Order: sequence, then structure tokens, then C-alpha cells
Amino acid sequence: MNLFEGHGNREAKVRYLDGDFQILMPGSYVICAMTGAQIPLDELRYWSVARQEPYASVTSAFEADKRAGVLPNQSR
Repeated sequence: MNLFEGHGNREAKVRYLDGDFQILMPGSYVICAMTGAQIPLDELRYWSVARQEPYASVTSAFEADKRAGVLPNQSR
């Protein structure tokens, strides 16, 4: 039996940890904090522990860090 079977097509509640995540409420996906896209749990690769947010891609994660002021100013 697959870990995600039987939970239907609903949003999971997840706690994001360093290098891992913990499922608090079963579901099949989470919502990207930047794009609003559904991310299947088995495809979830990017998140912020500090902000407890999932991201659909490395680009979305990068943009979230820029928005939060995490990245240094690169203008010269």
C-alpha cells in the first residue's frame, strides 16, 4: 500500500524540517506558497523551514527567499 493511498485528493498539513518533513494531517498534496500550484507529496522537494512554506520549484523557492530578504543584494 502506498503511503498516500486512501487520503483522497485533499491538501495535506505538513511540518517542514531540515531535510525532511512530517505529515501532520494526511493528504495527497500541498499548495506552493508562491504559485498556488498543487504539489504532490511524492514530488515535494523545496520548502522553507523558517517560513514553513512549500515551493513547486527551485525558482519559486529562490523568489520566496528574495521576497523575504534572505538573499544578499547583488547589485554593484
